[in-house]
Amino acid sequence: MPETDIGSAVASDLTNAIKDFSVDSATTDAATGVGETRWDNTEFSKYLGYYKKIPELAAAIDAKATWTVGKGYTADAFVTMNLEQIRGFGKDTFNTILENMIRTYHIGGDAFAEIVTDEDGVIINLKPLDPSTITIVANSGGKIIRYEQNAKAKDKATHKFQPDEILHLARNRVADEIHGVSIIPVIEEIILMRNEAMTDWRRVLHRNVEPMLAFHLDTDDTSKISSFKAKTDAARGKGENMYIPKGTVEFEPVTIAPNATLNPLQWIENLNQYFFQATGVPDIIVGGSKQFTEASAKIAYLAFQQTIEEEQLFIEQQIEYQLGLGIELTFPADLTGEALSDKPREEAQVNQPQVAPVEQAGEPNDTTVELEGRK
Repeated sequence: MPETDIGSAVASDLTNAIKDFSVDSATTDAATGVGETRWDNTEFSKYLGYYKKIPELAAAIDAKATWTVGKGYTADAFVTMNLEQIRGFGKDTFNTILENMIRTYHIGGDAFAEIVTDEDGVIINLKPLDPSTITIVANSGGKIIRYEQNAKAKDKATHKFQPDEILHLARNRVADEIHGVSIIPVIEEIILMRNEAMTDWRRVLHRNVEPMLAFHLDTDDTSKISSFKAKTDAARGKGENMYIPKGTVEFEPVTIAPNATLNPLQWIENLNQYFFQATGVPDIIVGGSKQFTEASAKIAYLAFQQTIEEEQLFIEQQIEYQLGLGIELTFPADLTGEALSDKPREEAQVNQPQVAPVEQAGEPNDTTVELEGRK
């Protein structure tokens, strides 16, 4: 028998068992100051996979692109005539090319398009490029000196472009970095947690419909067990009945008590709300049906409007600087005046000027009748 003396109890040491949350430090992807600095977007394929797989991410990025250029642009007659000739890969328009590039730099941080000109230097086309094939090359001072397009086919040579031959839109460039920043890294963990919770909940629902069963078989013969397993699995898969000799098999459902697990639905909803906050796109913009008051919906829309107007200003300035063409993007719907001037109905009623009641003919205060009677 072991000794059960309380004096031999030993305390644990959990000093390093639970670590405090911390964030790793980061440095900018800038020129090193020695020779040329090259930068390749090695994560673009991964981020593109997120965009094509995660519906809420695609909706948020598409909303940014659609709202920025969705109502087109205005420009003088010469610029308009020039831009109307641009066809991209053959079926594009200048609007769809801009929308494509906005979507691309949200995914990967940078968007590139080859600038095609005629003999007179007039722009005749813009051809969007794959960011995963583009190498940005900067000199020791941190200024871009060329772009190199690495062919997807191994037997083709690298094509070099001068800076004025590429339209380059870099999203949210930080400090002295020579590239833009994707929207995906800061929301990647939210995406993973949300989809993990949804996958777990799907398994719970499946087990409610088709619970696990533990069979107690009156045999240890592996061949008979395998035969019974095959018949049972086939019957359950087809929703058929099983007819078993009495006393040869017993089974019990392997279930969990209804209140033994946490309900993840609120957690999923919180992650969903956090996701749209992090992307800067209110869920009402992408068709969310959450209950909003009119005032809160207007404030959310107004906040989104500021980000779109800033995006439009960025695009307009880059088009003028890199292409030499002045355009003005049209904002879909401006609610600034309405959102700032709205007052509660009660306040409006209190401040409404009082109007004296209109007296009706024949009432006691009708002096016209009295004067006519005295005459």
